[in-house]
Amino acid sequence: MRDRSRFRRARRLGIGAVVVAALAGMNGPWLYRFGSERYHEYKINRPEYKAANGHWQIVEFPKEYRQDTIHAVLLHTGKVLLVAGSGNNQANFDAKRFDTRVWDPVKGTIRKVPTPNDLFCTGHTQLADGRILIAGGTKRYEKLKGDVTKAGGLMIVHNENPDKPVTLPAGTSFTGRAGGKTFVSKDPVLVPRAKKNFDSGTGRFLGNTPGLGRIYVEAQRSGAKYETGTQDNYRIRGLTGADARNTYGIAQKLALDKKDFQGIRDAYEFDPVAEKYIKVDPMNEARWYPTLTTLSDGKVLSVSGLDDIGQLVPGKNEVFDPATRKWTYTPKIRQFPTYPALFLLPSGRLFYSGSNAGYGPDDVGRDPGLWDVDSNRFTRLPGLSDPDRMETSGTVMLPPAQNERFLVIGGGGVGESALSSRRTRLIDLKSADPRFTNGPSLEKGTRYPQSSILPDDSVLVSGGSEDYRGRGDSDILQARLYDPVANTFRRVADPLVGRDYHAGSILLPDGRVMFFGSDPLYGDKAGTRPGRFEQRIEIYTPPYLYRDARPSLSGGPGTIARGGSGTFVSQQAPAIRKARLIRPSAATHVTDVDQRSIALDFKASGDRVTVTVPKNRNLVPPGWYMLFVDDDQGTPSKAKWVKVP
Repeated sequence: MRDRSRFRRARRLGIGAVVVAALAGMNGPWLYRFGSERYHEYKINRPEYKAANGHWQIVEFPKEYRQDTIHAVLLHTGKVLLVAGSGNNQANFDAKRFDTRVWDPVKGTIRKVPTPNDLFCTGHTQLADGRILIAGGTKRYEKLKGDVTKAGGLMIVHNENPDKPVTLPAGTSFTGRAGGKTFVSKDPVLVPRAKKNFDSGTGRFLGNTPGLGRIYVEAQRSGAKYETGTQDNYRIRGLTGADARNTYGIAQKLALDKKDFQGIRDAYEFDPVAEKYIKVDPMNEARWYPTLTTLSDGKVLSVSGLDDIGQLVPGKNEVFDPATRKWTYTPKIRQFPTYPALFLLPSGRLFYSGSNAGYGPDDVGRDPGLWDVDSNRFTRLPGLSDPDRMETSGTVMLPPAQNERFLVIGGGGVGESALSSRRTRLIDLKSADPRFTNGPSLEKGTRYPQSSILPDDSVLVSGGSEDYRGRGDSDILQARLYDPVANTFRRVADPLVGRDYHAGSILLPDGRVMFFGSDPLYGDKAGTRPGRFEQRIEIYTPPYLYRDARPSLSGGPGTIARGGSGTFVSQQAPAIRKARLIRPSAATHVTDVDQRSIALDFKASGDRVTVTVPKNRNLVPPGWYMLFVDDDQGTPSKAKWVKVP
């Protein structure tokens, strides 16, 4: 009996082993993947791994609060302004569904904010009082060739009358003198009076320079037969006599070609306390994809963008004065591609790294250099590697800002090019003869790299894609910490979510980094399914927050003037080795010219730390800053908010 039961048990075990072996043969890859994923999850959650590599965590908002975040700005309240506008979704644009959220990363609360216009692809920066200036946005979505049904394009209206300007309403008809075809304006246009020219020596009258106005026109009916092939001079319906002789239109080919996005002139301040938009005077120029850079006096420079007819703004840059809330043109013209990376230097000049977001001719405004806005003098800087792959590259002002060193990361070819760069480039603007040199290479060619300065002076570089907008399933799930002193990258924990176009990152006051957005062109490797906008936020906790303790920082003044000092309480004061004033980020399209980290002189005594703010107003533009102190292990405190008036 006993032998028979042993035999039956052995037979069952044998059959079971055969079944398991058969299943393993059929499902081996699945079992391997399952085991590998479980092991990877176990490994990345071990304390020693986190202490060496940091940790990623996904934050998924409740469904009613999710949005396609395009812009993110850290507010001095510690909350984050998340702006979508129409979120690169024409259905939202057509329905005038424009979104803004205010998220508290500590409490986890989210609040919807009424959004006054389509602030999709706007510009933004921190103002001295803590409000956020937001300027530009979307007037019209692009139409690809094949979707355009009515021939149209740019009409230049000339006014040769030196005595009066001319205003033409929307719906004005222009009829070609040679071709006889009629086009209609979509918006009103003010054409300034002509300028009288005189010889400076003799006073002799030399003639008039016509006033010029730009307007978008399109044919009255659909079809290719309404296209024009060449330049033509156009009569303006409704004008008679001298007005008809003095005012006319000139246009090049008006066709069924692709029509680019059009910008708006509207500008707003966002109040972080009331959490609402406040309308201010509009810009002189409509702008879509502009860069806003804060100057040393607290005024804001607005540069580039596509205008209200979808053309690159022709170098007409302007400055916003927060005191009057009005805009004035700069004295001279200087043209850049859209979203140019422009940084204020301690000298008061601006550094243009060559990084940009894409729109604009490939031979206009692409060279990096130093720009004096007042004189318009531009000094080109040599040595840039992969100069034809600077679109969608990232640029960081390396900490501390006093060193005037910059890191330029990756980038791609112009437009929808598949080219991308593995290069990083360094430049020291304090050297006698500044020129770019190559830094450590990336593992892959990288467009759209997200980068954030950390309080320990390292720079977190993460994400991006090898191809245009993640095409070919080319998102890069890698992150690295860059050490500006050693000039080295160190691979850390991999992000969980791919981030490419319309993605960015922001340093939070607790020393963590939040990541938002991503707008891939396709949803699969073959490019057969449309991409899906990434609505999840991801938080990276750096290795320094997995150490035993971090220094405390409390008390102290809320305001410190340049050249002034403030004393704060820290129980770890004797161990403090570094103090940094970090300007909060305003990020979009791999462009964040606000972030900078300023080294502070400090003294520690007992449980007190006294910090001193540098006197240079070009180094320390007015506004709110995060004050961090680091201990002898490189672990930062939580930030204290300090205002520099």
